[in-house]
Amino acid sequence: KKNIGYYGFEPDIITNYVSNRKNIGFVRITAEVMVDDISNVPAVEHHSPLLRDAIIDILIRQPEQKVKSMTGREEIRIIILDKLQELMEKETGKKMIIDLLFTKYLYH
Repeated sequence: KKNIGYYGFEPDIITNYVSNRKNIGFVRITAEVMVDDISNVPAVEHHSPLLRDAIIDILIRQPEQKVKSMTGREEIRIIILDKLQELMEKETGKKMIIDLLFTKYLYH
């Protein structure tokens, strides 16, 4: 039986997003990934700069209406989760990450 583990990205992830009004919008998230086994947390931590960069890359490409809506937020979460799983599989041979949680999600 596997023991689920968690890894939280520290510090918060803060980046810009595409704004409809000629201003720059920003989003700040606190994110944690659920790992299939606690023994895989060190591998996720080792690759956290790569994972963090992927999260930022996805966030900066999102339109304002998606960032600000509940359904859009969920779509973004799924896109990020898929990308993180893909990266971990490429780097380690295992997906390891089974879920992504936004514990804080602020935008302006």
